[in-house]
Amino acid sequence: MAGIEARTGGQLLADALVANGATHVFAVPGESYLDLLDGLYAQRNRVELVTCRFEAGAVHMAEAHGKLTGRPGVAVVTRGPGACHAAIGVHVAFQDSTPLVLLVGQIPMNETDRETFQEVDYRRFFGPIAKWVTQIDEAARIPELMAHAFDVATSGRPGPVVVALSEEMQKHLVEAVDIGPAPVLPPHPAPDALPRLMAMLAKAEKPLAILGGSRWTDQGRADIARFLTANDIPVAVGFRRQGLFDGTSAHFAGDLGVGADAGLVAKAKESDLILAIGTRIGEPVSQGYTIFDMAGSKPIIHVYPDQAEIGRVYRPALGIVSDLNAFAAAAAALPPVASPRWAGWRASVRAAREAQAKAPSYEGPLNLAVALQALEKVLPADTIFTSDAGNFATWPTRFMHVSEKQDFLGPTNGAMGYGIPAAIGAAITHPDRTVLCFVGDGGALMTGQEIATAFHHGATPIVMVFNNGMYGTIRMYQERTYPGRVSGTALTNPDFRLFIESFGGHGEVVETTEEMVPAFQRAKASGKPAIIEVRMNPDQVTNRATIAQLRAQATK
Repeated sequence: MAGIEARTGGQLLADALVANGATHVFAVPGESYLDLLDGLYAQRNRVELVTCRFEAGAVHMAEAHGKLTGRPGVAVVTRGPGACHAAIGVHVAFQDSTPLVLLVGQIPMNETDRETFQEVDYRRFFGPIAKWVTQIDEAARIPELMAHAFDVATSGRPGPVVVALSEEMQKHLVEAVDIGPAPVLPPHPAPDALPRLMAMLAKAEKPLAILGGSRWTDQGRADIARFLTANDIPVAVGFRRQGLFDGTSAHFAGDLGVGADAGLVAKAKESDLILAIGTRIGEPVSQGYTIFDMAGSKPIIHVYPDQAEIGRVYRPALGIVSDLNAFAAAAAALPPVASPRWAGWRASVRAAREAQAKAPSYEGPLNLAVALQALEKVLPADTIFTSDAGNFATWPTRFMHVSEKQDFLGPTNGAMGYGIPAAIGAAITHPDRTVLCFVGDGGALMTGQEIATAFHHGATPIVMVFNNGMYGTIRMYQERTYPGRVSGTALTNPDFRLFIESFGGHGEVVETTEEMVPAFQRAKASGKPAIIEVRMNPDQVTNRATIAQLRAQATK
Protein backbone atom coordinates (compact mmCIF):
# COMPACT_ATOMS: atom_id res chain seq x y z
CA MET A 1 0.00 0.00 0.00
CA ALA A 2 1.32 3.42 -0.92
CA GLY A 3 2.53 5.37 2.08
CA ILE A 4 2.03 2.47 4.51
CA GLU A 5 5.15 1.23 6.27
CA ALA A 6 5.64 -2.53 6.38
CA ARG A 7 5.53 -3.96 9.91
CA THR A 8 6.09 -7.39 11.37
CA GLY A 9 3.13 -9.33 12.69
CA GLY A 10 4.46 -8.77 16.21
CA GLN A 11 4.52 -5.02 15.69
CA LEU A 12 1.03 -5.08 14.17
CA LEU A 13 -0.30 -6.98 17.19
CA ALA A 14 1.12 -4.46 19.64
CA ASP A 15 -0.17 -1.58 17.52
CA ALA A 16 -3.60 -3.24 17.36
CA LEU A 17 -3.73 -3.34 21.15
CA VAL A 18 -3.02 0.39 21.26
CA ALA A 19 -5.57 1.11 18.52
CA ASN A 20 -8.24 -0.68 20.55
CA GLY A 21 -7.55 1.17 23.79
CA ALA A 22 -5.39 -1.26 25.77
CA THR A 23 -3.29 0.44 28.43
CA HIS A 24 -1.98 -2.64 30.28
CA VAL A 25 -0.91 -6.10 29.18
CA PHE A 26 -0.49 -8.81 31.83
CA ALA A 27 1.87 -11.52 30.66
CA VAL A 28 4.12 -14.45 31.39
CA PRO A 29 6.71 -14.39 28.57
CA GLY A 30 7.20 -17.28 26.17
CA GLU A 31 9.26 -18.01 23.09
CA SER A 32 6.07 -18.45 21.07
CA TYR A 33 5.44 -14.71 21.03
CA LEU A 34 8.86 -13.06 21.10
CA ASP A 35 7.88 -10.82 18.20
CA LEU A 36 4.83 -9.52 20.04
CA LEU A 37 7.05 -8.82 23.06
CA ASP A 38 9.32 -6.80 20.78
CA GLY A 39 6.31 -4.94 19.44
CA LEU A 40 5.27 -4.13 23.01
CA TYR A 41 8.79 -2.82 23.64
CA ALA A 42 8.24 -0.34 20.84
CA GLN A 43 4.91 0.68 22.46
CA ARG A 44 6.29 0.77 26.02
CA ASN A 45 5.36 4.45 26.45
CA ARG A 46 1.70 3.71 25.66
CA VAL A 47 1.14 0.22 27.07
CA GLU A 48 2.44 -1.02 30.42
CA LEU A 49 3.67 -4.60 30.18
CA VAL A 50 3.12 -6.29 33.55
CA THR A 51 5.42 -9.27 33.99
CA CYS A 52 3.64 -11.94 36.06
CA ARG A 53 4.81 -15.18 37.64
CA PHE A 54 1.99 -17.57 36.72
CA GLU A 55 -0.42 -17.55 33.79
CA ALA A 56 -3.53 -17.93 35.96
CA GLY A 57 -2.36 -14.92 37.94
CA ALA A 58 -1.80 -12.89 34.78
CA VAL A 59 -5.32 -13.57 33.50
CA HIS A 60 -6.87 -12.84 36.93
CA MET A 61 -5.07 -9.47 36.92
CA ALA A 62 -6.35 -8.72 33.43
CA GLU A 63 -9.87 -9.78 34.44
CA ALA A 64 -9.78 -7.42 37.44
CA HIS A 65 -8.61 -4.63 35.12
CA GLY A 66 -11.59 -5.39 32.85
CA LYS A 67 -14.02 -5.31 35.77
CA LEU A 68 -12.75 -1.93 36.97
CA THR A 69 -12.49 -0.18 33.60
CA GLY A 70 -15.26 -1.78 31.55
CA ARG A 71 -12.69 -2.23 28.76
CA PRO A 72 -11.24 -5.62 27.87
CA GLY A 73 -8.40 -6.65 30.11
CA VAL A 74 -5.52 -8.06 28.05
CA ALA A 75 -3.35 -11.03 28.96
CA VAL A 76 -0.69 -12.82 26.92
CA VAL A 77 0.55 -16.34 27.60
CA THR A 78 2.60 -18.90 25.79
CA ARG A 79 1.36 -22.05 24.09
CA GLY A 80 0.49 -25.41 25.66
CA PRO A 81 1.15 -25.30 29.41
CA GLY A 82 0.82 -21.52 29.50
CA ALA A 83 -2.59 -21.64 27.86
CA CYS A 84 -3.74 -24.45 30.15
CA HIS A 85 -2.71 -22.46 33.23
CA ALA A 86 -4.60 -19.46 31.84
CA ALA A 87 -7.86 -21.36 31.36
CA ILE A 88 -9.14 -20.74 34.90
CA GLY A 89 -8.97 -16.99 34.32
CA VAL A 90 -10.94 -17.38 31.10
CA HIS A 91 -13.60 -19.32 32.99
CA VAL A 92 -13.79 -16.56 35.62
CA ALA A 93 -14.28 -13.94 32.90
CA PHE A 94 -16.91 -16.10 31.20
CA GLN A 95 -19.08 -16.66 34.28
CA ASP A 96 -18.49 -13.12 35.56
CA SER A 97 -19.32 -11.58 32.16
CA THR A 98 -16.05 -9.63 32.17
CA PRO A 99 -14.56 -8.29 28.91
CA LEU A 100 -11.20 -9.97 28.34
CA VAL A 101 -8.86 -10.62 25.42
CA LEU A 102 -6.36 -13.45 25.89
CA LEU A 103 -3.55 -13.78 23.36
CA VAL A 104 -1.89 -17.20 23.19
CA GLY A 105 1.30 -18.04 21.34
CA GLN A 106 0.92 -20.97 18.94
CA ILE A 107 3.10 -23.53 17.22
CA PRO A 108 4.40 -22.98 13.66
CA MET A 109 1.61 -23.58 11.13
CA ASN A 110 3.51 -26.25 9.19
CA GLU A 111 3.61 -28.47 12.30
CA THR A 112 -0.15 -28.53 12.88
CA ASP A 113 -1.83 -31.87 13.74
CA ARG A 114 1.41 -33.71 14.51
CA GLU A 115 1.03 -33.31 18.28
CA THR A 116 4.16 -31.24 18.07
CA PHE A 117 5.81 -29.67 21.10
CA GLN A 118 3.13 -27.91 23.19
CA GLU A 119 0.47 -28.16 20.47
CA VAL A 120 -3.13 -27.47 21.51
CA ASP A 121 -6.18 -26.83 19.33
CA TYR A 122 -7.37 -23.69 21.06
CA ARG A 123 -10.72 -23.52 19.31
CA ARG A 124 -11.65 -26.86 20.85
CA PHE A 125 -9.89 -26.21 24.16
CA PHE A 126 -11.40 -22.79 24.93
CA GLY A 127 -14.58 -23.08 22.88
CA PRO A 128 -16.98 -23.90 25.76
CA ILE A 129 -15.70 -21.12 28.05
CA ALA A 130 -15.07 -18.23 25.67
CA LYS A 131 -17.33 -16.02 23.57
CA TRP A 132 -15.11 -16.47 20.55
CA VAL A 133 -11.86 -18.28 19.77
CA THR A 134 -9.83 -17.58 16.66
CA GLN A 135 -6.32 -18.04 15.31
CA ILE A 136 -4.37 -15.56 13.24
CA ASP A 137 -2.26 -17.25 10.56
CA GLU A 138 -1.92 -14.28 8.19
CA ALA A 139 -0.31 -11.11 9.52
CA ALA A 140 -2.33 -8.94 7.14
CA ARG A 141 -5.51 -9.92 8.99
CA ILE A 142 -4.24 -8.81 12.40
CA PRO A 143 -5.98 -5.39 12.46
CA GLU A 144 -9.29 -6.92 11.35
CA LEU A 145 -9.31 -9.87 13.75
CA MET A 146 -7.98 -7.96 16.75
CA ALA A 147 -10.58 -5.20 16.34
CA HIS A 148 -13.29 -7.85 16.13
CA ALA A 149 -11.93 -9.57 19.24
CA PHE A 150 -12.33 -6.36 21.24
CA ASP A 151 -15.81 -5.79 19.78
CA VAL A 152 -16.98 -9.29 20.72
CA ALA A 153 -15.53 -9.04 24.24
CA THR A 154 -17.64 -5.96 24.99
CA SER A 155 -20.82 -6.59 22.98
CA GLY A 156 -24.06 -8.07 24.34
CA ARG A 157 -23.15 -10.12 27.39
CA PRO A 158 -19.46 -9.22 27.83
CA GLY A 159 -16.93 -12.01 28.14
CA PRO A 160 -13.56 -13.47 27.14
CA VAL A 161 -12.15 -13.82 23.64
CA VAL A 162 -9.10 -15.99 22.92
CA VAL A 163 -6.78 -15.24 20.00
CA ALA A 164 -4.07 -17.76 19.08
CA LEU A 165 -1.01 -16.34 17.32
CA SER A 166 0.90 -18.53 14.89
CA GLU A 167 4.59 -18.27 15.67
CA GLU A 168 5.99 -17.56 12.22
CA MET A 169 3.09 -15.23 11.33
CA GLN A 170 4.47 -12.77 13.88
CA LYS A 171 7.68 -12.43 11.83
CA HIS A 172 6.04 -11.72 8.47
CA LEU A 173 6.40 -8.19 7.07
CA VAL A 174 3.12 -6.80 5.74
CA GLU A 175 1.52 -3.48 4.96
CA ALA A 176 -1.74 -2.99 6.85
CA VAL A 177 -3.83 -0.17 8.32
CA ASP A 178 -4.65 -0.18 12.03
CA ILE A 179 -8.33 -0.59 12.94
CA GLY A 180 -9.86 0.77 16.15
CA PRO A 181 -13.22 0.24 17.86
CA ALA A 182 -16.40 0.70 15.85
CA PRO A 183 -18.53 3.67 17.07
CA VAL A 184 -21.57 1.59 18.08
CA LEU A 185 -24.31 3.13 20.21
CA PRO A 186 -25.49 0.82 23.01
CA PRO A 187 -28.97 -0.73 22.89
CA HIS A 188 -31.68 1.22 24.72
CA PRO A 189 -35.00 -0.01 26.13
CA ALA A 190 -37.79 -0.41 23.58
CA PRO A 191 -40.32 2.46 23.53
CA ASP A 192 -42.99 0.60 25.51
CA ALA A 193 -40.59 -1.19 27.89
CA LEU A 194 -40.46 1.37 30.69
CA PRO A 195 -44.21 2.20 30.67
CA ARG A 196 -44.95 -1.53 30.99
CA LEU A 197 -42.38 -1.88 33.77
CA MET A 198 -43.89 1.02 35.72
CA ALA A 199 -47.41 -0.35 35.26
CA MET A 200 -46.34 -3.71 36.68
CA LEU A 201 -44.53 -1.99 39.55
CA ALA A 202 -47.60 0.09 40.40
CA LYS A 203 -49.61 -3.11 40.91
CA ALA A 204 -47.02 -4.76 43.16
CA GLU A 205 -47.17 -5.09 46.92
CA LYS A 206 -43.75 -6.55 47.65
CA PRO A 207 -41.23 -5.72 44.90
CA LEU A 208 -37.58 -6.70 45.17
CA ALA A 209 -34.74 -5.62 42.89
CA ILE A 210 -31.70 -7.84 42.26
CA LEU A 211 -28.67 -6.16 40.68
CA GLY A 212 -25.92 -7.98 38.83
CA GLY A 213 -23.89 -7.94 35.66
CA SER A 214 -20.79 -6.08 34.51
CA ARG A 215 -19.59 -2.92 32.76
CA TRP A 216 -21.61 -0.67 35.07
CA THR A 217 -20.26 2.89 35.02
CA ASP A 218 -20.22 5.19 38.05
CA GLN A 219 -23.03 7.15 36.44
CA GLY A 220 -24.97 3.98 35.72
CA ARG A 221 -24.72 2.85 39.33
CA ALA A 222 -25.84 6.30 40.50
CA ASP A 223 -28.78 6.28 38.07
CA ILE A 224 -30.06 2.86 39.04
CA ALA A 225 -29.74 3.75 42.72
CA ARG A 226 -31.75 6.93 42.11
CA PHE A 227 -34.52 4.99 40.34
CA LEU A 228 -34.74 2.25 42.96
CA THR A 229 -34.61 4.52 46.00
CA ALA A 230 -37.09 7.00 44.50
CA ASN A 231 -39.51 4.10 44.18
CA ASP A 232 -38.63 2.83 47.68
CA ILE A 233 -37.67 -0.63 46.37
CA PRO A 234 -35.48 -2.93 48.51
CA VAL A 235 -32.33 -3.89 46.63
CA ALA A 236 -30.39 -7.15 46.81
CA VAL A 237 -27.21 -7.80 44.85
CA GLY A 238 -26.18 -10.98 43.10
CA PHE A 239 -23.33 -13.24 44.18
CA ARG A 240 -20.16 -11.18 44.67
CA ARG A 241 -21.73 -8.05 43.18
CA GLN A 242 -21.60 -5.96 46.37
CA GLY A 243 -20.08 -3.02 44.53
CA LEU A 244 -23.26 -2.33 42.57
CA PHE A 245 -25.28 -0.73 45.38
CA ASP A 246 -24.47 1.20 48.53
CA GLY A 247 -24.48 -1.34 51.35
CA THR A 248 -25.05 1.41 53.91
CA SER A 249 -28.31 2.49 52.27
CA ALA A 250 -31.63 1.90 54.01
CA HIS A 251 -32.71 0.17 50.80
CA PHE A 252 -29.92 -2.43 50.80
CA ALA A 253 -31.26 -5.93 51.42
CA GLY A 254 -28.06 -7.99 51.27
CA ASP A 255 -26.56 -10.40 48.76
CA LEU A 256 -28.27 -13.36 47.16
CA GLY A 257 -25.40 -15.77 46.74
CA VAL A 258 -23.60 -18.66 48.36
CA GLY A 259 -24.22 -18.45 52.10
CA ALA A 260 -27.02 -15.91 51.72
CA ASP A 261 -28.93 -14.95 54.84
CA ALA A 262 -31.99 -17.14 55.37
CA GLY A 263 -34.04 -14.03 56.11
CA LEU A 264 -33.29 -12.52 52.70
CA VAL A 265 -34.01 -15.82 50.96
CA ALA A 266 -37.38 -15.91 52.71
CA LYS A 267 -38.11 -12.34 51.63
CA ALA A 268 -37.19 -13.17 48.02
CA LYS A 269 -39.68 -16.05 48.11
CA GLU A 270 -42.32 -13.77 49.64
CA SER A 271 -41.91 -10.98 47.07
CA ASP A 272 -44.53 -10.58 44.35
CA LEU A 273 -42.38 -8.83 41.69
CA ILE A 274 -38.71 -9.29 40.89
CA LEU A 275 -36.74 -6.62 39.03
CA ALA A 276 -33.72 -8.60 37.84
CA ILE A 277 -31.42 -5.92 36.46
CA GLY A 278 -28.17 -7.19 34.97
CA THR A 279 -28.19 -10.54 36.74
CA ARG A 280 -28.55 -13.81 34.85
CA ILE A 281 -30.48 -15.20 37.88
CA GLY A 282 -28.01 -18.08 37.96
CA GLU A 283 -27.61 -20.90 40.46
CA PRO A 284 -26.14 -18.86 43.38
CA VAL A 285 -28.66 -16.02 43.02
CA SER A 286 -31.63 -18.39 42.76
CA GLN A 287 -30.30 -20.50 45.65
CA GLY A 288 -29.92 -23.60 43.53
CA TYR A 289 -32.91 -22.72 41.31
CA THR A 290 -35.28 -22.91 44.30
CA ILE A 291 -36.53 -19.33 44.88
CA PHE A 292 -38.47 -18.94 41.64
CA ASP A 293 -40.30 -21.39 39.43
CA MET A 294 -39.25 -21.57 35.80
CA ALA A 295 -42.76 -21.14 34.43
CA GLY A 296 -42.97 -17.61 35.84
CA SER A 297 -45.75 -17.75 38.44
CA LYS A 298 -43.84 -15.00 40.29
CA PRO A 299 -43.53 -12.15 37.75
CA ILE A 300 -39.96 -11.27 36.82
CA ILE A 301 -38.90 -8.19 34.88
CA HIS A 302 -35.54 -9.17 33.42
CA VAL A 303 -33.24 -6.44 32.10
CA TYR A 304 -30.16 -7.73 30.30
CA PRO A 305 -27.97 -6.61 27.37
CA ASP A 306 -28.20 -9.98 25.57
CA GLN A 307 -31.60 -11.38 24.58
CA ALA A 308 -30.23 -14.94 24.56
CA GLU A 309 -29.99 -14.81 28.37
CA ILE A 310 -33.54 -13.57 28.93
CA GLY A 311 -35.81 -16.56 29.51
CA ARG A 312 -32.90 -18.99 29.35
CA VAL A 313 -33.96 -20.49 32.68
CA TYR A 314 -36.81 -18.37 34.04
CA ARG A 315 -39.64 -17.17 31.80
CA PRO A 316 -40.03 -13.44 32.54
CA ALA A 317 -43.24 -11.48 32.61
CA LEU A 318 -41.29 -8.78 30.79
CA GLY A 319 -37.89 -8.97 29.15
CA ILE A 320 -36.00 -5.77 28.35
CA VAL A 321 -32.93 -5.95 26.13
CA SER A 322 -30.76 -2.97 26.96
CA ASP A 323 -27.32 -1.79 27.89
CA LEU A 324 -27.48 -1.61 31.68
CA ASN A 325 -26.25 1.96 31.96
CA ALA A 326 -28.67 3.09 29.24
CA PHE A 327 -31.53 1.39 31.06
CA ALA A 328 -30.50 3.01 34.35
CA ALA A 329 -30.42 6.49 32.79
CA ALA A 330 -33.84 6.03 31.21
CA ALA A 331 -35.36 4.61 34.41
CA ALA A 332 -33.90 7.38 36.58
CA ALA A 333 -35.60 10.00 34.41
CA LEU A 334 -39.06 8.57 35.09
CA PRO A 335 -41.38 9.98 37.75
CA PRO A 336 -41.68 7.46 40.61
CA VAL A 337 -44.76 5.38 41.30
CA ALA A 338 -47.40 7.52 42.96
CA SER A 339 -47.95 6.54 46.62
CA PRO A 340 -46.21 3.15 46.60
CA ARG A 341 -47.77 0.66 49.04
CA TRP A 342 -44.61 -1.12 50.11
CA ALA A 343 -42.87 1.17 52.62
CA GLY A 344 -43.51 -1.38 55.37
CA TRP A 345 -42.26 -4.18 53.13
CA ARG A 346 -39.05 -2.32 52.32
CA ALA A 347 -38.47 -1.63 56.00
CA SER A 348 -38.98 -5.29 56.88
CA VAL A 349 -36.49 -6.41 54.22
CA ARG A 350 -33.93 -3.92 55.52
CA ALA A 351 -34.58 -5.05 59.09
CA ALA A 352 -33.73 -8.61 58.07
CA ARG A 353 -30.41 -7.38 56.66
CA GLU A 354 -29.62 -5.38 59.81
CA ALA A 355 -30.43 -8.36 61.99
CA GLN A 356 -28.00 -10.64 60.22
CA ALA A 357 -25.26 -7.99 60.28
CA LYS A 358 -25.31 -7.76 64.07
CA ALA A 359 -22.15 -9.28 65.50
CA PRO A 360 -22.85 -12.31 67.71
CA SER A 361 -20.54 -13.60 70.43
CA TYR A 362 -17.79 -16.00 69.38
CA GLU A 363 -15.54 -18.10 71.57
CA GLY A 364 -11.93 -16.98 71.89
CA PRO A 365 -9.98 -13.70 71.85
CA LEU A 366 -10.89 -12.82 68.25
CA ASN A 367 -14.45 -11.81 67.41
CA LEU A 368 -13.94 -11.46 63.68
CA ALA A 369 -17.35 -9.88 63.14
CA VAL A 370 -16.62 -7.04 65.58
CA ALA A 371 -13.09 -6.65 64.21
CA LEU A 372 -14.28 -6.35 60.60
CA GLN A 373 -16.96 -3.82 61.53
CA ALA A 374 -14.34 -1.72 63.30
CA LEU A 375 -12.13 -2.00 60.23
CA GLU A 376 -14.94 -0.83 57.97
CA LYS A 377 -15.07 2.49 59.82
CA VAL A 378 -11.44 3.37 59.05
CA LEU A 379 -11.28 2.27 55.40
CA PRO A 380 -10.94 4.96 52.71
CA ALA A 381 -14.20 5.87 51.00
CA ASP A 382 -12.88 4.65 47.62
CA THR A 383 -11.39 1.33 48.77
CA ILE A 384 -11.28 -1.50 46.22
CA PHE A 385 -12.04 -4.89 47.74
CA THR A 386 -11.03 -8.14 46.11
CA SER A 387 -12.15 -11.51 47.40
CA ASP A 388 -11.00 -15.05 46.89
CA ALA A 389 -13.38 -18.00 47.23
CA GLY A 390 -14.10 -19.89 50.42
CA ASN A 391 -16.00 -19.82 53.70
CA PHE A 392 -13.86 -16.94 54.98
CA ALA A 393 -15.53 -14.70 52.36
CA THR A 394 -18.88 -14.93 54.13
CA TRP A 395 -17.47 -12.99 57.11
CA PRO A 396 -16.91 -9.65 55.32
CA THR A 397 -20.01 -10.24 53.19
CA ARG A 398 -22.20 -10.66 56.25
CA PHE A 399 -20.67 -8.12 58.62
CA MET A 400 -19.26 -5.38 56.35
CA HIS A 401 -20.80 -3.04 53.80
CA VAL A 402 -19.41 -1.85 50.47
CA SER A 403 -20.31 1.82 50.22
CA GLU A 404 -21.19 3.99 47.26
CA LYS A 405 -17.72 4.89 45.97
CA GLN A 406 -16.07 1.55 46.73
CA ASP A 407 -15.60 -1.39 44.36
CA PHE A 408 -15.81 -5.11 45.02
CA LEU A 409 -14.25 -7.76 42.78
CA GLY A 410 -14.87 -11.45 43.33
CA PRO A 411 -15.09 -14.60 41.19
CA THR A 412 -18.70 -15.68 40.72
CA ASN A 413 -17.46 -19.08 39.52
CA GLY A 414 -15.86 -19.69 42.92
CA ALA A 415 -12.26 -19.83 41.69
CA MET A 416 -9.73 -20.07 44.50
CA GLY A 417 -6.52 -18.21 43.78
CA TYR A 418 -8.32 -15.17 42.35
CA GLY A 419 -8.05 -12.71 45.22
CA ILE A 420 -4.33 -11.86 45.37
CA PRO A 421 -3.74 -11.47 41.60
CA ALA A 422 -6.97 -9.47 41.30
CA ALA A 423 -5.77 -7.17 44.06
CA ILE A 424 -2.47 -6.63 42.25
CA GLY A 425 -4.29 -5.97 38.98
CA ALA A 426 -6.56 -3.49 40.77
CA ALA A 427 -3.62 -1.74 42.43
CA ILE A 428 -1.83 -1.42 39.08
CA THR A 429 -5.01 -0.10 37.44
CA HIS A 430 -5.72 2.40 40.25
CA PRO A 431 -2.44 3.09 42.07
CA ASP A 432 -4.03 6.01 43.94
CA ARG A 433 -6.63 3.85 45.72
CA THR A 434 -6.39 1.48 48.67
CA VAL A 435 -6.82 -2.15 47.63
CA LEU A 436 -7.78 -4.68 50.30
CA CYS A 437 -7.83 -8.39 49.47
CA PHE A 438 -9.69 -11.03 51.46
CA VAL A 439 -8.26 -14.53 50.98
CA GLY A 440 -8.14 -17.81 52.86
CA ASP A 441 -4.96 -19.68 53.64
CA GLY A 442 -5.79 -22.20 50.90
CA GLY A 443 -6.21 -19.62 48.15
CA ALA A 444 -3.26 -17.57 49.40
CA LEU A 445 -0.82 -20.33 48.51
CA MET A 446 -2.40 -21.03 45.14
CA THR A 447 -1.32 -17.71 43.61
CA GLY A 448 0.44 -15.93 46.47
CA GLN A 449 3.70 -15.92 44.52
CA GLU A 450 2.21 -13.08 42.48
CA ILE A 451 3.16 -10.85 45.40
CA ALA A 452 6.48 -10.70 43.54
CA THR A 453 4.64 -9.00 40.66
CA ALA A 454 3.37 -6.32 43.04
CA PHE A 455 6.93 -5.52 44.12
CA HIS A 456 8.20 -5.62 40.54
CA HIS A 457 5.65 -3.03 39.39
CA GLY A 458 5.32 -0.87 42.50
CA ALA A 459 1.79 -1.94 43.44
CA THR A 460 0.84 -1.86 47.13
CA PRO A 461 -2.19 -4.05 47.86
CA ILE A 462 -3.00 -5.07 51.42
CA VAL A 463 -3.77 -8.79 51.64
CA MET A 464 -5.74 -10.13 54.59
CA VAL A 465 -5.15 -13.88 54.94
CA PHE A 466 -7.76 -15.69 57.03
CA ASN A 467 -5.77 -18.62 58.37
CA ASN A 468 -7.59 -21.58 59.92
CA GLY A 469 -5.23 -24.29 58.68
CA MET A 470 -7.71 -26.02 56.41
CA TYR A 471 -9.75 -25.93 53.23
CA GLY A 472 -12.64 -24.59 55.29
CA THR A 473 -15.51 -24.89 52.82
CA ILE A 474 -14.72 -28.50 52.00
CA ARG A 475 -14.22 -29.30 55.68
CA MET A 476 -17.67 -27.87 56.39
CA TYR A 477 -19.29 -30.16 53.83
CA GLN A 478 -17.13 -33.04 55.00
CA GLU A 479 -18.30 -32.64 58.58
CA ARG A 480 -21.93 -32.47 57.44
CA THR A 481 -21.63 -35.68 55.43
CA TYR A 482 -18.86 -37.66 57.13
CA PRO A 483 -18.59 -36.17 60.64
CA GLY A 484 -15.24 -36.63 62.29
CA ARG A 485 -13.67 -38.34 59.26
CA VAL A 486 -11.17 -35.65 58.26
CA SER A 487 -9.59 -36.51 54.93
CA GLY A 488 -7.57 -34.24 52.66
CA THR A 489 -8.71 -30.91 54.12
CA ALA A 490 -5.99 -30.09 56.69
CA LEU A 491 -3.24 -27.67 55.62
CA THR A 492 0.30 -26.77 56.69
CA ASN A 493 1.03 -23.07 56.24
CA PRO A 494 4.02 -20.73 56.45
CA ASP A 495 4.25 -17.75 58.75
CA PHE A 496 2.57 -15.32 56.34
CA ARG A 497 4.14 -12.31 58.05
CA LEU A 498 7.60 -13.69 57.34
CA PHE A 499 6.50 -14.58 53.80
CA ILE A 500 5.75 -10.97 52.87
CA GLU A 501 8.74 -9.67 54.82
CA SER A 502 11.03 -11.91 52.77
CA PHE A 503 10.08 -9.78 49.74
CA GLY A 504 10.67 -6.58 51.68
CA GLY A 505 7.00 -5.98 52.43
CA HIS A 506 5.06 -5.30 55.60
CA GLY A 507 3.66 -8.13 57.72
CA GLU A 508 1.14 -8.18 60.57
CA VAL A 509 -0.50 -10.88 62.67
CA VAL A 510 -3.97 -10.45 64.19
CA GLU A 511 -5.04 -12.80 66.98
CA THR A 512 -7.42 -10.58 68.97
CA THR A 513 -10.34 -8.31 68.10
CA GLU A 514 -8.52 -5.17 69.19
CA GLU A 515 -5.48 -5.82 66.97
CA MET A 516 -7.34 -5.57 63.65
CA VAL A 517 -7.59 -1.80 63.12
CA PRO A 518 -4.04 -0.91 64.29
CA ALA A 519 -2.63 -3.70 62.11
CA PHE A 520 -4.42 -2.33 59.05
CA GLN A 521 -3.35 1.23 59.81
CA ARG A 522 0.30 0.20 60.12
CA ALA A 523 0.07 -1.81 56.90
CA LYS A 524 -1.40 1.14 55.00
CA ALA A 525 1.10 3.59 56.46
CA SER A 526 4.00 1.36 55.38
CA GLY A 527 3.41 2.17 51.72
CA LYS A 528 4.47 -1.37 50.86
CA PRO A 529 2.68 -4.53 49.75
CA ALA A 530 1.40 -5.97 53.00
CA ILE A 531 -0.09 -9.12 54.48
CA ILE A 532 -2.26 -9.17 57.58
CA GLU A 533 -2.49 -12.77 58.78
CA VAL A 534 -5.69 -13.28 60.77
CA ARG A 535 -5.26 -16.37 62.92
CA MET A 536 -8.74 -17.78 63.32
CA ASN A 537 -10.29 -20.29 65.67
CA PRO A 538 -10.24 -23.44 63.48
CA ASP A 539 -13.36 -24.79 65.16
CA GLN A 540 -15.35 -21.73 63.95
CA VAL A 541 -15.56 -23.09 60.41
CA THR A 542 -18.37 -20.67 59.38
CA ASN A 543 -19.75 -17.49 60.87
CA ARG A 544 -22.84 -19.44 61.88
CA ALA A 545 -21.54 -22.84 63.03
CA THR A 546 -18.59 -24.60 64.63
CA ILE A 547 -17.17 -27.97 63.62
CA ALA A 548 -18.49 -29.36 66.89
CA GLN A 549 -22.00 -28.16 66.05
CA LEU A 550 -21.83 -29.57 62.52
CA ARG A 551 -20.74 -32.94 63.86
CA ALA A 552 -23.50 -32.98 66.43
CA GLN A 553 -26.13 -32.18 63.78
CA ALA A 554 -24.75 -34.78 61.37
CA THR A 555 -24.69 -37.57 63.95
CA LYS A 556 -28.26 -37.05 65.17
